Amino acid sequence: QVQLMESGGGLVQAGGSLRLSCAASGSIVSIYAMGWYRQAPGKQRELVAGFTRGGSTEYADSVKGRFTFSRDNAKDTVYLQMNSLKPEDTAVYYCNAYIEALVGVTSTPLRYWGQGTQVTVSS
Repeated sequence: QVQLMESGGGLVQAGGSLRLSCAASGSIVSIYAMGWYRQAPGKQRELVAGFTRGGSTEYADSVKGRFTFSRDNAKDTVYLQMNSLKPEDTAVYYCNAYIEALVGVTSTPLRYWGQGTQVTVSS
């Protein structure tokens, strides 16, 4: 079993900054991909930033130059530094990971989601 624990959301004025953290825990064998998605009211969930199975880091066009994704492999943790926040960044931010974890005596890669953390940017 794997858990993704998110933290760092909150309310901030436009132009401000927030830093999100997501720590993976459990019987982890390998983390193949990990990143952040967001979902605003009435909209589809979208990728914000993360690293892929190929090892590259991807960003949504709307956050390039403002958000910075980073990872600490030793802690199985990823971060999202969000600067110059805009009201349109308001959403629930979800941590997502593709992790191979022990299930009994075997290991299985599965996709996991965090519980979500609210980010609200006021104008």
